[in-house]
Amino acid sequence: NIMSGNHVSFLQNVYLAADVYAACLQHALTTEKEEVMGLLIGEVDRENAASHIMACIILHRSDKQPDRVEISPEQLCEATIYADKLAQKLNRPLQVLGWYHSHPHITVCPSHIDLRTQSTYQTLDQLFVGLIFSVYASDSGSVNNKVELICFQARGNDNSLHRREIPLTIKPCQLNTHNLRAITDLPNILMKEVLDISNTINDTGDEFAKLHNNALKTLQQTEIASTVTLPMCDFLELRLNSVTTRLRELELLKEQLKAQVDLMSR
Repeated sequence: NIMSGNHVSFLQNVYLAADVYAACLQHALTTEKEEVMGLLIGEVDRENAASHIMACIILHRSDKQPDRVEISPEQLCEATIYADKLAQKLNRPLQVLGWYHSHPHITVCPSHIDLRTQSTYQTLDQLFVGLIFSVYASDSGSVNNKVELICFQARGNDNSLHRREIPLTIKPCQLNTHNLRAITDLPNILMKEVLDISNTINDTGDEFAKLHNNALKTLQQTEIASTVTLPMCDFLELRLNSVTTRLRELELLKEQLKAQVDLMSR
């Protein structure tokens, strides 16, 4: 590894908070037809060339494609502003330090387009990292889908780019408020994508085309509600019940300890 003063030039380790992993994976699982994307926020330890991912931003897609995604400069600017606000709130030196996207039905390996995109980001920051979630792929002879995750950077030049895999550790943590908000906002983002596309294709004088497009929009919105919103509500209700039960147990334990202290003090 090339050294620059006391700093390592290449990223050595990435630590991904478990709640961020959950948010990114849930986003990846929302569709098996197109790739989805988002940006990663956290702290960079430049002395040890390590990234600590603590939050994510789920981006809406203006152009849905089955084999590629793009992040606009406007979205990157909005993510930077969000990172600054979150840094002030948490009193941590946070920044946009990576991106993620999905590979539905294909391997986790980054494509040449992925490597070129990653290489471009690394010209801005040499420690910028990429994550790819492979979803809805299945092993031969198995009916079960599998999920794979790769953490990578790009090496080489435009004519000969290749990936460099980075060791990734998923760190257990509580479900933080900012990541819970990202998860619960996912249905709104998906709905906005549907409405944006519907508004674009409905710019026609053909009434039958409008009727067809409106029916398709309703079908897509219903699918989002049934496959994303309702399961999310069920999950959050289960989590609320679990947390409530745990609070009751802790309150009971507190009362028992308090009674023991009172007996000892007599």
